[in-house]
Amino acid sequence: MNIENTKAQMRKGVLEFCILSVLKDKEAYTSEILETLKNAKLLVVEGTVYPLLTRLKNDGLLNYRWEESTSGPPRKYYGLTDEGQEFLKELGTTWSELSDAVTTITQTN
Repeated sequence: MNIENTKAQMRKGVLEFCILSVLKDKEAYTSEILETLKNAKLLVVEGTVYPLLTRLKNDGLLNYRWEESTSGPPRKYYGLTDEGQEFLKELGTTWSELSDAVTTITQTN
């Protein structure tokens, strides 16, 4: 079995939760989101994040606005909708329950 593939699948499974969490308190553009994920050692590439942001927007969890940039083209800033805030709360509860269960299982075996 390929451990790198398993690790990638684990990261992919929590990426949506992490992106929504990055946007919990403030809007951000894609490069900021990627930098935050990178700083947390959750390595992802733009080709993974852009489609996910589009899907989250289409699902009504995110909105965006364009802002002019002094150092290049306009930037698309993403933020959570009210529905996105509620969805994030539910994911947080689920994550806590899952994390507790995994910790219990891995510490006893």
